[in-house]
Amino acid sequence: MKNLKIIILFAILIFGAFNTGNAKQNFDYSVYTPETFQKLKTENPQFENGSYVLFIMDFSNSMNEKMGNKTKLQIALETLTVLLPKIPDSVKTGLRVYGYKTGFTYLQGCMASKMAVPFGTRNADKILGALYATQAVGWTPITYSLKQAANVDFAGVTGKKHIVLLTDGGENCDESPCTYAIELMKQRDDISIDVIAFDIDDLEANDQLRCAAVATRGKFYTANTPYQLLDSLFESLNIDKNVKGTIKMNEN
Repeated sequence: MKNLKIIILFAILIFGAFNTGNAKQNFDYSVYTPETFQKLKTENPQFENGSYVLFIMDFSNSMNEKMGNKTKLQIALETLTVLLPKIPDSVKTGLRVYGYKTGFTYLQGCMASKMAVPFGTRNADKILGALYATQAVGWTPITYSLKQAANVDFAGVTGKKHIVLLTDGGENCDESPCTYAIELMKQRDDISIDVIAFDIDDLEANDQLRCAAVATRGKFYTANTPYQLLDSLFESLNIDKNVKGTIKMNEN
């Protein structure tokens, strides 16, 4: 009976830690400890007014791999569930996803990238709705997604443009994201790319992704645990800081 009381008390404390105004009944916060969530209640991302933030989310089949007792996709969705409502109204956010469908041909699989949520303010619910409705089944067309972002999603957009790419693997369709990022910066310098390498143990893939971030004056993060993913995304969204030439590596 004593042990049962302790378990019940612990459950009440956990529930209280996550029962905030930003909570949404269909989204699960269980990855996070009370200490982690307390950080988010006291620290808010800082943004430059009028900024555009495009989240590019990996829905390739490898996101179904387990990390502990949950899939990497579940952990990523839970992390974004906590963070997206923190974004202030002055920032317009959008969502592009890739790997959301398979194709019978190489070309079909490598073009499975779409703008799932157009830019807008107060977009957290729309982005979360699109994320939770998408399945991870396809390939990893990172460079094609970056090209679509630069040429289509940001078409006609003025001001600061910021991409947050969350991926658990390297490019397997197009030219390397590094090569593309370098060429992109020769044509324009108004887009920065932050890359969050989520549980990637491929050194070449990490190098290519790091290069894509640094070439665009963005930031590169490695995230090998749920907390590191949360911390990486939180740091990435502080986009008003001077991050030229910065590479941030999270250690285990």
